[in-house]
This record gives sequence, C-alpha cells and structure tokens, in this order.
Amino acid sequence: MAKKKSDSGKNRSDAEGGARPYVVLARKYRPQSFDDLIGQEAMVKTLRNAFASGRIAQAYMLTGVRGVGKTTTARIIARALNYETETVKAPTFDMPELGRHCAEIMESRHPDVIEMDAASNTGVDNIRELIESARYKPIIARTKVFIIDEVHMLSKGAFNALLKTLEEPPEHVKFIFATTEIRKVPVTVLSRTQRFDLRRVDVPELAAHFANIVAKEGAKAEDDALALIARAAEGSVRDGLSLLDQAIAMGEGDVRVGTVRSMLGLADRGRIFDLLEHAFRGDAKAALTSLDELHRDGAEPVQLLGDLAEAVHAAARVKAVGVEAGSEGLSAEERRRAASIAAKLSTPLLSRAWQMLLKGGEETAKAANPRAAAEMVLIRLAYTADLPAPDEVIRLLGGEGALARSGKPVPADNGGTRDAPLNQDSPAPPVAASAPLATYSTPPSDELPFVDDENPGLDLEYDATFDDAALDDAAAAPTARADPRSFDEVIALTGARRDMMLKVHLEDRVSLVKFDAAAGSIDLYLLPGAPPQIANELREKLNAWTQRKWVVVLSKAAGERPRGEVRREREAAELEALKTHPAVKAVLDQFPDAKIAEIRPLLGPGRDETGTG
Repeated sequence: MAKKKSDSGKNRSDAEGGARPYVVLARKYRPQSFDDLIGQEAMVKTLRNAFASGRIAQAYMLTGVRGVGKTTTARIIARALNYETETVKAPTFDMPELGRHCAEIMESRHPDVIEMDAASNTGVDNIRELIESARYKPIIARTKVFIIDEVHMLSKGAFNALLKTLEEPPEHVKFIFATTEIRKVPVTVLSRTQRFDLRRVDVPELAAHFANIVAKEGAKAEDDALALIARAAEGSVRDGLSLLDQAIAMGEGDVRVGTVRSMLGLADRGRIFDLLEHAFRGDAKAALTSLDELHRDGAEPVQLLGDLAEAVHAAARVKAVGVEAGSEGLSAEERRRAASIAAKLSTPLLSRAWQMLLKGGEETAKAANPRAAAEMVLIRLAYTADLPAPDEVIRLLGGEGALARSGKPVPADNGGTRDAPLNQDSPAPPVAASAPLATYSTPPSDELPFVDDENPGLDLEYDATFDDAALDDAAAAPTARADPRSFDEVIALTGARRDMMLKVHLEDRVSLVKFDAAAGSIDLYLLPGAPPQIANELREKLNAWTQRKWVVVLSKAAGERPRGEVRREREAAELEALKTHPAVKAVLDQFPDAKIAEIRPLLGPGRDETGTG
C-alpha cells in the first residue's frame, strides 16, 4: 500500500509539473545577479567598488527607457544588501549562489523588501504609510529596502513628505527609485540620491544575448534575424525578448529573416535597397513599380519611407567612417549594398536625400492618401537625382579653378564618382560654355563684386557701365549718424529710428533743393503725393533726435531728383550689367526661370573700415 501511495503521489506530482504555465522569456531569463546584467558596465563597476569599500548610498535613482532593467537592478541591489549564507553575513557584490533571502526578493515576496508602484500610489497618505513603516526594523533580513517604481508619478505633496526621511533615513533603511521620466522628478529628491542612467543596449550585444537564449531554448535562429529583432527592440532587452518569444512561436522553433520581417511588418531589406537605387538613378517608373509591389505585399507607405531613410543613413555612415565602423548592426548583405551606394554617391547628395525622405515621411503620415504621398516623395527623389550639388555646379560652370579661387578645398572626385544619378552611363546635365572663372582677375577695390551665397569668398569681376561714384555710394551706404551731415544721412536716420512712413516720403515724395548741415537748414520741394505737414514733422523729429535746432522750409522750385528714383535706376543698371557676366549668363541659360533677387555690395580688398585688418 505504501508503494502504491508513493507511486500515486509521484504521478500527481508529474501531472502538476506538466501543467505548469509557460513563463515568457522576459521573465524566465531575468538577470539574477550583477554578472547577468548586459550593457550597464559603468553602473556595475561603480556598485562593485561601492560594496567593496562599504560606501553604499542611502538611496539610488535608476533611470532609463523601458525594458533596460531598472526594476530588476533594484531587486538585485536589494538582494546584495541582504545577501546572507552560512559564511557571508554582510552586504556583498558577489553572489555566486542563492542566499537565505534571495529567492523571495527576486520574486518580489520578501516582507522586508517593499515594492510600491507610484503610478497607483501617488498620494501623501501612501508616503506617510511608507515613512511609518520605515521606523521599524526589518523582520528577518538585515536591511529594509523600499523600491518605488515610476517615482515621477508621485504628487508634489508626496515628494515633499518624503524629503526628510530620504535625507536622514534610519540606518536599517535603503531607498531605490526607478523612473523613465527623470526630468519630472524634483531636484530636491535627485540631490538626495545616487543616480544611475541605464543605457540602451547596443544591437550587437543584444543580438549575442538573444543567441545565447535561443541556444538554451533548443531553438535555431539566423544571425540576421536576431539582428533585426535587436534593432526593432531599440535598446530594450524586455521588448527584444518579447519579440524573440513571438518569433520562436511563429517559426516553430526556427527563427528566420523572412519570418521576422513578416512578423514586424518590415519590407525585405534587399528590395528597399533596390527601390532606393531606382530613385537615385532617376528611374521614377521602376521606383513606383517597386513601391506598388511592396505595398501589395503588405508594407505600409510610412514604414517604407522610414526604411529608405535608414538605408540612406547606412550609406552615409559608411561613407563618413568606413565600412567596418559604419556598418555596425547591419547584415552582410546590407553592408554590401550600403557600401555600394556610398561608393557611387557623394555626401551632399546623400544628405539631401535624407532630408527629403525625413520630410516626406512626415507628409505621408498626415496625408489623406499615404500611398499617393509616398509616390510623390519617390518622384521628387528621382527628379532631384539629376540635379548636381552646389560644388558640382561650380565645377561645371567654371572648372575647379573657381573653387580654388574661393579659398575652399576642392572636393575629391572619389575615384571618378560625382553628385549625379547612380547610373554612371547617363550623361551629365549640359552646361552653357563659359570661360573658366579662374581666368578672371581679382576685381579692383572700386568695383562691385558678384557675391555667391554658397561661396562668399568667390568674387567675380564684371564690366560696369555706370558711374564709379555711384558704386562707391552703393558700397558705402549712409550710416544713421546722430548729427546728419547730408540728406542721405537724414533718410538713414529716419530708417534707424524705424519711422518708415517718413523715410518713404523723403525718398520718393520730395525734391531736395538745398541742405546746409552747419546751419541746420533743409529746403524741400513737395512732389505729388507728399503730405503738406512733412516739413513740420521732419523738423520736430530732427530736433528731438539730434538735440539741436533745425529749420525745414518749403521751396516753390524743384531741385534734385528724388533719392528713391535715383537709387532704383542705379540698381536696374547694376542688374543689367551683372547679367552680362559670362558665369551669371551661363547660370541663367541653364535655369531660365531663375531671377536675380538682390545685389548686395561688399567692401572690396583694401577698403576694410572695420579696423580689424
């Protein structure tokens, strides 16, 4: 009978064991000691030294994104504070085996390690209960530990009630706080704690961690599939383990790239690079066809543009820092495709494509028809693939001598590559023939230079057909003197005083008959449209602005032409003269709709009036 009873008990135990619920990977492989933590070397080293020297803080603040191990780290610290075996009777960093209290602490059921969720216990009364409990010594452990998760959710009153106890807690009490919103925690609380910022786990380290777990689970996984999951986790171990759990179930123990892409809703990476190359070749038809195929297979337009932006970023990173350093976290195929694009395109073109995709993704997310918006982004990308970058325009217009004259380094050719479509067989955009800019001499100091906004050091000489004195006046515009010595300075003073209505009248509605700065006398003739009270208004304002007496009288005979009319005629003549310059003419021939909006005179060589040399 005893035998049967024993067998019956064994069978019942087996049945109970077989009925145990499944534990998800995020809980099953939760770190149990400091050695199990990944990606937090700085914090682990600090805590190791603190425990070794006995410099254990009274309170710790753990912050970081979700899933990096804040609560788990808090429990491990609580375990280390209360670690106790037959030979260890003091707080210790090294915990090779489970101690007397370890299992209960890690399972959050120890009476002396109190975990509180601040999201549901936000009030002052909850903190008062905690403070009251802190007065009493621990029941069975060495130290009473209070772990408050999402501490930023506490109310202002609750924080204030906690301050005194947090600053001077009993010897047997330690506080450990965890939060994802460190900026919402009052500085008075932060100053009383020792803060640790838990960093996101890097993709290679996270993928290696997943590989170890897959091996322990008896499953199989491709390295590229694990890298995909690690990238999708965005540095969160818990998020990554949840995705890995789902991938193992979906693939029936075999985690493959295709399965993961289907699970995550990502388009095939190779097809993304194909689509990007179509756009960079300027082949809008092929790009739209690829977009249709990807959309038909379930890819979302916004996600597609995000994937294209990631591919552009990968290529730009490879071009900037090299294949080895720039392809971290990429599969072998992605590394090859990114390196191929980086070798054919220059950094300005990649940067321009990145900005277009980034802006296009925002537009697509807000559009009523996301697919149509994504198609327009690809069309724009394909169209601009034929447009060279600014440095290429300068080379095409005037040769590399123009860049040399500008004082800027001439961009390298990168082995014959240029800012153009990926299709190297396509001809370069035609440019009107012009003499190399390097053949022009530096303009004399009394001539007006042509200014290139992209290359301000590039001065192009042209022949002016108007008076040199007019150029001098334009290059040295009248300043707003407190005591004007000319009528131009009077106009400038009204502008400096922001009296724009009076300034317009003085420029276009009056004719100067006589100006005597020494006597403070101005004779004006009113033109049609001038207000009759302008003489009195000008006199009163000049008296107030200059602190001297002025006399403004009206004459019956006209004098000089209005200043505004003279200025506009001079600007029109300058504009016409500028259009005859070979380089400017070449640009206007290539871009018929382009217009010269403004000519800004600059001081030429030898006319430095700043006193800086």
